[in-house]
Parts: sequence; structure tokens; C-alpha cells
Amino acid sequence: MLWAQPHLHHHLQVSLQPERHALHVTDVITLPEQAPSHLTFQLHADLTLTSATAKTISLDPETSPSPTGATRYTLALPTGSRTVTLTYQGTVFQPPQQRGATYARGFRETPGTIAPEGVYLSSSSFWYPHVADHLLTFHLDVQLPDGWEAVSQGQRTQHERRGEFRHVQWQESQPQETIFLIAAPFTTYEQLVGPAAHQILAMAFLRKPDTALAHKYLETTGQYLAMYQDLIGPYPYRKFALVENFWETGYGMPSFTLLGSRVIRLPFILHSSYPHEILHNWWGNGVYVDAKDGNWSEGLTAYLADHLIKSQRGTAVVYRRNTLQKYADYVSTEQDFPLTDFRARHNPATEAVGYGKTLMLFHMLRQQMGDQVFIKGLQTFFQTYRFQRASFTDLLQTFQRVAGIEVQLFLDQWIRRQGAPELRLGDTQLHKDGQHFRLTVELEQQQPGSPYTLRVPLAITLEGQSEAHQTLIDMADARQTVTIKLDHRPLRVDVDPQFDLFRRLHRDEIPPALSQLFGAAQAWIVLPSDAPEDIRQGYEQLAAQWQTPSIAIHWDRDLDALPTDRAVWLFGWENRWRSSMAQAVAPYRATLADGQVDLVATVLTRTEHTAVLTARHPEAPDQTLGWLATDNPAAISGLSRKLPHYGKYSYLGFAGDEPTNMAKGQWPVLQSPMTVHLFQGDGQAAQVPRAKLPSPPPLATLPPVFSAERMRHIVDFLANDALSGRGFGTPGLDQAAAFIENQFRQAGLQPGGDSPSSYTQTWTARGGNPERQATLRNVVGVIPGNNPEWRDQSVVVGAHYDHLGLGWPDAYQGNAGHIHPGADDNASGVAVLIELARRFTASGWQPQRTVIFVAFSGEEAGRLGSKHYVTVAKRWPANKSIGMINFDTVGRLGNRPLQVLGTGSAYEWPHIFRGAGWVTGMPIQPIADDWGASDQRSFLEAGVPGVQLFSGAHSDIHRPTDTADHIDADGLVRVATVAREAIVYLAGRAEPLTSQLSATSASSPSNSTASPAPRRVRLGTIPDFAHSGPGYRIGDIAPDSPAAAAGLQPGDIITQVNATPIDSARTFARILRALQPGDTIDIAFTRRAQSHTVQVPLAAR
Repeated sequence: MLWAQPHLHHHLQVSLQPERHALHVTDVITLPEQAPSHLTFQLHADLTLTSATAKTISLDPETSPSPTGATRYTLALPTGSRTVTLTYQGTVFQPPQQRGATYARGFRETPGTIAPEGVYLSSSSFWYPHVADHLLTFHLDVQLPDGWEAVSQGQRTQHERRGEFRHVQWQESQPQETIFLIAAPFTTYEQLVGPAAHQILAMAFLRKPDTALAHKYLETTGQYLAMYQDLIGPYPYRKFALVENFWETGYGMPSFTLLGSRVIRLPFILHSSYPHEILHNWWGNGVYVDAKDGNWSEGLTAYLADHLIKSQRGTAVVYRRNTLQKYADYVSTEQDFPLTDFRARHNPATEAVGYGKTLMLFHMLRQQMGDQVFIKGLQTFFQTYRFQRASFTDLLQTFQRVAGIEVQLFLDQWIRRQGAPELRLGDTQLHKDGQHFRLTVELEQQQPGSPYTLRVPLAITLEGQSEAHQTLIDMADARQTVTIKLDHRPLRVDVDPQFDLFRRLHRDEIPPALSQLFGAAQAWIVLPSDAPEDIRQGYEQLAAQWQTPSIAIHWDRDLDALPTDRAVWLFGWENRWRSSMAQAVAPYRATLADGQVDLVATVLTRTEHTAVLTARHPEAPDQTLGWLATDNPAAISGLSRKLPHYGKYSYLGFAGDEPTNMAKGQWPVLQSPMTVHLFQGDGQAAQVPRAKLPSPPPLATLPPVFSAERMRHIVDFLANDALSGRGFGTPGLDQAAAFIENQFRQAGLQPGGDSPSSYTQTWTARGGNPERQATLRNVVGVIPGNNPEWRDQSVVVGAHYDHLGLGWPDAYQGNAGHIHPGADDNASGVAVLIELARRFTASGWQPQRTVIFVAFSGEEAGRLGSKHYVTVAKRWPANKSIGMINFDTVGRLGNRPLQVLGTGSAYEWPHIFRGAGWVTGMPIQPIADDWGASDQRSFLEAGVPGVQLFSGAHSDIHRPTDTADHIDADGLVRVATVAREAIVYLAGRAEPLTSQLSATSASSPSNSTASPAPRRVRLGTIPDFAHSGPGYRIGDIAPDSPAAAAGLQPGDIITQVNATPIDSARTFARILRALQPGDTIDIAFTRRAQSHTVQVPLAAR
């Protein structure tokens, strides 16, 4: 029997003894006035009830424990009695156990445990008197061993040491479904976030001190709380805490999340799983789930967290395709179920339905209602059911009231019905009708049972039109034919191209992927007979771990053919059936040879990498073939744990013993049955790419940590004509130095110049046109490190602020005497430098190593400022710097990946920036060679690993057209975001970077003030710095250049100039520097694997 509000209230005094797995509890329970005279509750079977307020209640324990491992009790209360005191004690010790198979992901779970490594108690452990189906409030007073901390939902009201014990109090006055108690020897971090009127306490409880990690989580907490409050409504709790667990979990509790040690250190978690758990405080822990018609909260949370983040990063379509692919790969007809039956995730199939299908339903609702009405529906639902239970029906009826739409059909066909529609594109015909075209399209639903009522998106690519014609087809029958009148000739038709409908995808709509192997009803693992013994044993162990009743293990020598009625795994380079995989990946332009796998963009070698490939079975396209191979036996054990988490990928590459992922990707879809290329007048089908489709804006945006507006103002100031291009020894250069010094001072950086109170390093040098002696200044600001053992070590972050002025020393022909603003080169880098400094100091960050911000002068004159710095730095000498990060030309990022030049200077650089890319969602392109020759080279010469962040070359560099109006300010935010991750990592890394600098590259820096020899000729090619092979690959061609006139194209690889082979961009630049205007050169190049030659007369630079 349920009684009306208010709720039960527990006042618990708890003593924990982790070493003995024991607790002692006194619980004063206050019942509402409307409560019945009999109260039934459950308590853990190993907890003994030692006393009760006998004068006011009688106790009648039932004789048999419940199936949950709890004992049921009934209390009989005298009339008018509303308070009961219970005392009980005992042990709770149920260590986490694996749930689900290792193959295709499993989960370790426990209802509750008290152990020396930590305490986890939830309602499932019945550690407090649990009354079914009733909400509660509580006051929790916990005594723990000294050095331990306790965490629960709500607000911490007391936290103190008493003798040998720690006493902690938590209380929550809003109705809750359960009481959690988590404890361990935590280090606690906290920070108030949000506006003063509604500040929320962000907390982090870590098992080992880690200030940098805690800072990341506290800052990210503030960002997501702000975003979701704007989207949905006020955050319903006083705090949100990250709590590190002692086994790998991903739990979201009211006002905190419990994540495993490995999980919280994965770089992508901050912007994937973590915001998902924050959002659960609105859905699931703010509005509770009435599960009578299914659990709606997981899918809604996935849509407004996981899907929203992908939308913010421009990959929502791929995410929806991956979601539908999980359903197709993991959910067979026998495993499917209606959403009314979904309660929680237990395996990939229940996740694909309960999370994936529900997510897609909310996407379809949003499509139907429009963003503003959909958001209003979310807000109304939260306001109406805050701290109450609500069902799927309640949620849909809220949308019905807000939007004025009928939801009964939606409820019946998507929530109560099992399965999904299966769409196919049928007959398509094109007819000319005067000046117009008539396109007839037939759609079919092929799933068993009755047809669904659908609105099917259609995209039509038209001749001469860059954007596709879009329309919606209302479909309520198994077959629907529509005719569309068009003004332009249609070339191609795509059905649901952005995967906006929940449906079962055809196999050919999706790439081969690991999920098809893990989700297969039947599978074989074929082991290599001829592999070395240690490798063979590793494969056998992996196969045994993965084996289930549906997976059989065979040796390659025993087979005459591969089966065609099931998925097949091939293990090993030595596998006799490896040629089947080589045949299978050939359509994707990948090659599998004896010693390497060439994936077009990446090459995996047998000696250095572990390779995993998937493809369609050559003899049975409905089945998937997988190949896994390594020559490193230590890497095999890690694959069992890692591979199930890479289900969406077609291929993977790993390195090392861990092994660490270093390559991953999806094959292209070669021939989708949902696309038709239309026959034209010549009887040939038009093989054209799909025209552009608009990308709807995300429902919400994350408040940026960095300010695009501030950085734009900095660029505007530095690139203003009033500074005359910041040329060598000019007043404009001095103005820039004074401006940067003031910015450093306002940001709160400490002086790092020639004297303790000075921000500048000053010296004289000769240069300019006419040549003269000039005073130059580096501007240096410092955030001191707080680790006394590392006090002399530093991370150097730099950008040069000088430019060419009126053209010296590198003006193109006709440009001398004109102002060269240098907006991208390098006002953009200075803007990022200043904004990073401002943000670091404002956040109160205390790095372990000193972080030094340097605005260098004289870079255009031969890196004079950075050479001076590495020579004269005394307080933090260059040879004690762990690394240097340089910003040069970062202002035109757009949609391109951020290039990181010089990552070959230390082993860790590619991994650092790959991790930064995961955290930020930014595509990163590590480039081993240092083509930039900017200020990082001075540090490389001094033996310090250094990199340059670079947004890409363009034809305005070193020209008067490098102006502020071309700067991508939002791109500067992304550059700063990536750089911050790398800087924080370097500041806290315990070991030095593993230098890969040779003795020749790490030599004493030159102090020469001579100007670099100018290049006299112009070809007009812009290099592709990402090219790592032999030759010089052209990234772009300047218009009206000799290269353009000669017919050279982006992507061409120059292999020889005259008689000199070209092995790199540096060799190519050296050859051009020796030539004169009017010289004609013979260029040999390759284009799409075909060799060509061309003669090119060179123009004056």
C-alpha cells in the first residue's frame, strides 16, 4: 500500500569497519502521518537486528530470507506512533563478479560490499531498512577509520576528525529512491561553479592525489551543469561529485557518479561518459522512472548527452548510423523485445534496444516537433515530475500537451511493439516533362507484420546544384509510390541518408565491423597451426576466453574451406586462410601482404603492430570475416578486454604490450541499397557523390572555456595598420611588446624577464631594411610550479609576435613597401598564448612544473628571440625544460585537422596529441618531421623536444593579404583547447619525454644575427606537411602561379627536380632557394600512381 506525501525519513548513524567487512547502524525512521500501522521492510541477511523501540513496536521477522538475499521484517506500530528506532549490525561482503560474457563485453557488478579497498552500499544490498516502492529523505552520520572519506547523495554538512576516526554527515531533503554509501581513503577536491545566485559545489574524490586530473573534472562539471541548466532547468542538487571506484564502473547516482580508476583516466571520458552521468541528475535521478511501460531515462540521457556531443562536433549522422548498426548486429529477432520490457542494460543486445532504440525515438520526436517545441517539452516534463516517478506514457503525454500532437500511435508502434521497420528502395523512374523532370520513387517495408507509419526523408542530387533537394514521404502502407516534380535533372536518390529513422539497416548500408563478429549467432575461430609456440598459446588462450556455446574453435590445417553460414575469425599472420582476408579487403583499396597491412592512410607492420581487420566474407557477403594478428605474445591478453569496446570499427592497429590503439577506422560503404544512381539520356547511370545536406544545429552548446571574442580582439590589435606589420626594430614592434606585457600582467602571470620584476628579455641585433642595430624584446610570464623537486624544470609555451613590417626579409615581388599585417603569422599564435595564460591563472591552476609563456621577437629574422631565450635563460634553463609547444600560424583552421609539426622529436608527442584529440573531439594530424622551422627549432637544437601547432599553409602567408578578417576565431578556441590538454599533461608528467633527437639536430643553437638567405623564385605550390613518404606532396596551388599554369594539382607528389631526387619537402625547398627567376626546371611527379613530367618556368618571388 502506498501512502501520500510526505515521505519516510531515515536518520542513520553508521559505523564502518572495512577490515572486518562490518557495519553497525542505528536508524531512526520517521513515518508520515498517513502511514499504516504495519510496516514491512527488508534487511541484508547477514545483518542482525539487535534492538528496536520495543515499547512502541512489536517485531516479527519472517523465517525465510527473500531470493534477493535479504530478510523481510514486519513492524506493528501502536496507534499514533510515527517514530521507530532500529539497531543492527553484521557484515556485507559480496565482491564484484563478472556479469555477461567476455566476448562482446561484460560487466562486473555487486549489490554491495564492505572491504579494505572500499565500500559500496546501495539499495540492492539492503544495508538500511528498505521499504519497497516508497521515496525517502535521510540524514546520514558516518564514522570511518581516519584517512577515509564517505560519499552519499545530497549535501555534506559535517566533515571532521574525532580521535582515531573520521566523522562525515550527508543529508538530502528531496525525495530519493534509495540511499547510497560509498567510502574509501579518498583525496577530496572541490570548487564552486556557476553564477553566484545558484552556485553548485563540484567535487572530486580520488583514490590517489591527482590535482591535474581533479581540476579537469571540476572544470568540465561546471561547463556541463551550465549547459544542461540552460537546456532543461535548474540543477536539482547542491553538489555533483566524481567518485573514483575500486573496480571499473560507470554508475550515475543522485548528485555523483561512480567511475572506475581506468575509466576516469581515459582521455575521451570527460566528453562522453562523464556528461552522460551528469545528465542523469535530471533524467533518472531528478525525475524517477516509473518502469510500468519501460525505462525511458537511459535513451533520453544518451540522446541529450552522447548524441548531443557528437552533434556539437559535427558527427551526429555517423553516431546515429553506429547506433542503428549496433541494433542490426547485436539484436536478432529472438533477442528483440519491446521497450515496455526494458529495465536496464545487461549485454550489447539490451543496450542496443534500451539505449539505442529509445535514443532514436527521441530523435524522431524532435524531427516531428521542431527544436524549440521539443526543448519546451523537456523543460515542462522536468518541472512537472521533478523528484517524482514518471512513465513513458507520462513523458509522451507531456509532449502531446506542449506540441499539440497525438502520441498514441507513437506509443503503440515504437514502445509497445517489438522490432523495427525494414525499408528498401524499390523501382525508380525518371521522365522528362517539358522543362521539368518527373521522378517516381517506390519505397517498400519488408519487415514481418503490419507496416509502420513513417515519414521517410528523401535526398535528391540535382544537376548543377550543390545542395540536395530534400523531401519527406509519408508512408503508412507496405509499399508507397510517389512522384516528385523537379526543375533540374535528378542524378541520384538517397533514402534516409542521415539515418533519422529507427529501422533495421540492410547489411550493405553499413561497413563491416567488429560488432558483426561479436553479435553473430554462430562463429568460428580458426587458429594458425604454424605460428610460433608462444604466439599460438596466446591465441589459444584468447579463443578460450571468447568461447561460448555458439563459438567453435578450429585449426587452419583441419579445414578444406571456410564456412559460409556463420562469422569467422582468423587468427595469425601464419593462418593458411589469410589470403581470404586479403581478397576480402581488396575492394577497400587495402592490401594485406606478408609483412604489413596497407590501409591507405596507415601502414601496420608485422614487426611493430597488432592488426585487426574485418570484411565481408568473399563467398558469403551476409557473413563477416575477421582477422587478428600479432608477433607480440604480450599484446594478445589485452585484446580480450579491449576489442569488445571497438565494435563499430572495421579495422584497428595497436602498438606495444598493452597494447595501445594507434589506428582505427571504418571502411566506406560501397553500394548501399538505399541509394540509386539514375540513368541519364545516354543510358548510363550518373556516378556522382551525394549533394550537400544541411547539418541542423545542436540542441545546446557547451560554454567555451576560452573566449573567441577576446582572441579576435588581440589579433585585431596586433594586425592593425597602426603597428605597421610589427617589423624588425620598429615602433610597431615595441607597441606589440608593451601590449603583450600588459596582457601577461593582467592575466596574473609572474614576471620571467631579465630581472625579478621584469617581463622582458632585452638584447640588440642587426637587421631590417635598411640594416640597423635594434633593441629586441622577448616577453616572458610565468606560472610557478608547486613541486619543490621540480622547481628548476619547465614547460615552455611560445609564439612569435614579430612579422615582416613592410616586407623585410621575405617580401614577394611587388609587395615590398606594403604593410604585411601578419594576422595569421603570427598574431593568431600570440592570441592563443595570451588566452591560455589568462585561463590558467583564472582557474587557480597550480602546475607541478613551472609553465613559462614566451612571446618571441625576431622570428622572421632567423629565430633571434628563441635563440636568445635558450642561450640566456638561467632561472629555468632550457636544458631543464621537459618540452616546448609553439603556436605559429594557427588562425585559419576551419574544418581541417590541427597539424602538430615535429612530433618525431619525442616518442610521447603523438600519443599526447592523440589523447588531446580524444578529449576535445578535434581531429589532430601529428607530423613527425619539423617542416615549420619556427621557434620550436631553437629548442630542438638545444636538445629540448618541441612541436609547432599549425592550422595549415595558404597563399596569404607573408603577403599583405594576411589580414584579421580571414581569422577563424572559433578555430583559435579549438587550438587553445587542444594545447591546454598537452600543457597540463607536460606540467604533471613524472618522467622526462623520451627524446628522439639525434646528435645533429640537438646541437648548440646558433647566435648568428644574419638574415636567412631569401628564396628568389616562386613556383606556387603549397606543401602538404602531413605527407610522410618520399617526395614532396602538393597540398594546394596558388592561383596565377607557375605551378597552376603548368597543370600541377593538389595531391601530386614531386619526385625529382632536374636531376635531383626529392626525398622531402626540405630538399625541395633547398633546391628552389638556389634557383633564379626565369630558370626553367623539369619536374617529375606522380598522380594517382601514374608518372608524369612537366617543364615549369619559375617566376620571381
